[in-house]
Amino acid sequence: MTVLKIEKLPHNRFLPEYKSEGAAGMDLYAAISEPIELKPLERTLIPTGIKIELEHGYEAQIRPRSGLSIKYGITLINCVGTVDEDYRGEVCIPVVNLSNETYTIQPDERVAQMIIAKVEQAKIVVETELTETLRGSGGFGSTGK
Repeated sequence: MTVLKIEKLPHNRFLPEYKSEGAAGMDLYAAISEPIELKPLERTLIPTGIKIELEHGYEAQIRPRSGLSIKYGITLINCVGTVDEDYRGEVCIPVVNLSNETYTIQPDERVAQMIIAKVEQAKIVVETELTETLRGSGGFGSTGK
């Protein structure tokens, strides 16, 4: 099991937490003192009130919460965000309102989830030609529905 070190900032009231025994992601909370209204297609950065230190070879993936996405159209601008192991600033959540309704983010609301994942840096090798495959260069939709 990997260790995640967390620095709790003064404006934070809740640490990230897994909500069930089998949860892959831990919930992140909006460390805000006042509600934030998000109009349709508006985006903003929500502070979480935490800084993290990851072990070497790990990243933190920031993902949308499925309930906020399907019920209210609230998701992340970059879909899945990456917190690199050498980043030491506050973890913030770039949210966007994709619905037609204004949504209000409340203080201490669960706004995203964080997954800790092992990563490996690749050795880049430049080739003049790549191996052929049956799919070849077939891209979007080339394998069917």
